Amino acid sequence: MTHLHSAIDRVTDRIIERSRPTRAAYLDLVERQRAAGTNRGVLSCGNLAHGFAASEEDKPVIRAGTAMNIGVVTAYNDMLSAHQPYGRYPEQIKIFARERGATAQVAGGVPAMCDGVTQGQAGMELSLFSRDTIALSTAVALSHAMFEGALLLGICDKIVPGLLIGSLRFGHLPTILVPGGPMPSGIPNKEKSRIRQLYAEGKVGRDELLEAESASYHAPGTCTFYGTANSNQMMMEMMGLHVPNAAFANPGTKLRQELTRAAVHRLTEIGWDGNDYRPIGRVIDEKAIVNACIGLMATGGSTNHAIHLPAIARAAGIVIDWQDFEDISNAVPLLARVYPNGSGDVNDFREAGGMPFVIRELLDAGLLHGDILTVTAGGMGEYTKEPTLSECSGEDRSGDGSAATLRPAPEHIEWVPAPEATRDPTMLRPVADPFQPTGGQKLLAGNLGRAIIKTSAVDPDRWVIEAPARVFSDQDDVLRAFKAGELDRDVVVVVRFQGPAANGMPELHKLTPALGVLQDRGHRVALVTDGRMSGASGKVPAAIHLYPEALHGGPVARVADGDIVRVDAVAGTIAVLTPGALDRPVVPAPGFALGLGRELFSLFQGSSDDAERGASPVLAAMDARG
Repeated sequence: MTHLHSAIDRVTDRIIERSRPTRAAYLDLVERQRAAGTNRGVLSCGNLAHGFAASEEDKPVIRAGTAMNIGVVTAYNDMLSAHQPYGRYPEQIKIFARERGATAQVAGGVPAMCDGVTQGQAGMELSLFSRDTIALSTAVALSHAMFEGALLLGICDKIVPGLLIGSLRFGHLPTILVPGGPMPSGIPNKEKSRIRQLYAEGKVGRDELLEAESASYHAPGTCTFYGTANSNQMMMEMMGLHVPNAAFANPGTKLRQELTRAAVHRLTEIGWDGNDYRPIGRVIDEKAIVNACIGLMATGGSTNHAIHLPAIARAAGIVIDWQDFEDISNAVPLLARVYPNGSGDVNDFREAGGMPFVIRELLDAGLLHGDILTVTAGGMGEYTKEPTLSECSGEDRSGDGSAATLRPAPEHIEWVPAPEATRDPTMLRPVADPFQPTGGQKLLAGNLGRAIIKTSAVDPDRWVIEAPARVFSDQDDVLRAFKAGELDRDVVVVVRFQGPAANGMPELHKLTPALGVLQDRGHRVALVTDGRMSGASGKVPAAIHLYPEALHGGPVARVADGDIVRVDAVAGTIAVLTPGALDRPVVPAPGFALGLGRELFSLFQGSSDDAERGASPVLAAMDARG
C-alpha cells in the first residue's frame, strides 16, 4: 500500500481539525433529516396525491412508496451548448429507473447562464451570483420530500458548484452528478487565439472573428477548452460523484447514454433502505475536498475554483482556505497541459489517457486519498479505469429471471484499466516526469492583500513582473487605452472595483487578447484585479480575486497611475513598491450600475463575503444564523 504524501496528510489533518465543530454540526443535520423522515413517509395523502398526480405509468409505484423515487434537478436550456443535450435526459432517466424498479421525476430546473455569451457584457455581473441562485433553486427543487435520491444535471461554470451547494443541504440523499460531455473538437485553439489577437489589433474584421469563433463553438456539448466547466467535471471524478470516467464522453454517443444509464442504476443501489447507503453529505468529506484541490493542481484547472471549492466545502461544514491550496500546489506536480495551458483540448486529453491516467498516477504516488467514500462500490480505484461498450447477447435478466423481467439487452459498460503509459506526452505525463514539479496555482500575499495567480499557462520567465501601474475601474476603459496606444510598454494593468460587493465580481476575460498582444510585442505585462478571469485564461500573468476589494477600502483603492507594482509568483507576493502609495485616501467608488436585472441582486452584493471564503452571500447569511 502506498503511503500518503506527508504534505497532503498535513493539509488534510489541518482541515479536519479546523472544521471539527462545523462538520460535526453538519453531520448531525444529515442524520436528523434522515431520521425525521424527510421523505414521502411524512407526507399527508393530499401532499402525496399532488406529488404523483401527473406521473402516469409511474403513479402506482410512487404511490406504494416501496421503491426509490429519484429527484432530477436539471440545468437544461438550449441556448447553452453544454446543456442542450439535457433536453432528452429526463425521459431517458425515467426509462433507466424503471429498469431497476424505481421511478424518477424532474424535481425542478435551475438557471444556467453561459459565461461565453455574457463574457465582457453587462450580464457577466450576474454570473457569480447565479451560483447562489442555483443553490437556492436546488434547495427549492429538493424540498418536496418526494425523493430518496437525486440526479444533478449540470456541467458549466457556476452551475455545478451551485447544484452541489444546494444538494449538500439535503446531505441525507444519495446523489450522483450526470454530465453531458464536450462537443467534438473544432478549429485548433492556437488558430482561434491568433484570430482573436489579430482582431484586437484591428488586423482582421468582425466577419473573420465570428467565423473563427463559430468554427470553435460549433455543436452541442461543453466547450472543449480546459476552463471552469471542464474543471468541474474533473473535480466530480476526483470526489467520486460521477460513475467512473463519465466526464468527457461526447454527447449523442452510445457510450454517453450508457454512462447515464449506469448512473441511474447505481443510484438505485445506494439508497437508505439498503446496505450500501452513500449519502452525498458523507461522500463529500474533508478528504474528498482535498482530492478536488489536488486535481486542480495536477491538471492546471480553473482559478474560479479558488472561490467555488471553499463555498462547496462550507456547505458541507468544511473550512478550507488559500493556504491549503498553496500547500497542496507545492506538493503536487503538474501532469496535464490542456488548452489554454497546452495545445490540445479535453477530447485530446481523454484520448491521451485522461482522468483514469491522472488518478492512477496520483494514487500510486501517494498524492491522492484513495479511501474516500465514492458513489461506486469500489472506491477511488474504480476511477483509474476507462469505460468501453460490450454488446450483451440474448436478453438481460438483471431482475429475478422471470418472464416479467426479460428486456432487450442494452450494451453494457466494462471498465478497463487506464493505459500504463501516456498516449501523448505533450499533453499528459506521469508523476515521474511532470511538466513542472508543482501545481498550477499560487497564493500571492503582500501589502495589496491576498490573491491567486494561475502559473500553469504562464511561461516561468513571466512569473515575476515589476512595472508601473495603469489603473482603471472599468474593463472597457482598458481596451480604449490599448487601442489608443497608451499601454504599449511594460505595465501592470490594475482593474479595481470588480469585487463581489462592487459589481458581482465579473470575469475580465475580454482583456486577454489585448494584454496578450502587448506581451507578444515584448513588454512585461501583468493584470491585478479584485475581479475574476475566465477559467480559460492563460499566457498573461494575472493576480486575481484580490481582497480586501476596493469597495471595502482595500489597499488597491489607493494605487495610482505610475506606482510600481510587483507581482511575484516565485516568492508568492503582491505589493506596491512606491513609498507612501498606501498612505493616500481611498478613491471614490463608481456608482452601482442599473439595468439587466442587476439591481435585483443588491442584497447579494451587500452580504457577500470575501473571495477566499467563497464570495457567497447565501453561505454568509447561513453562517451568521449559526
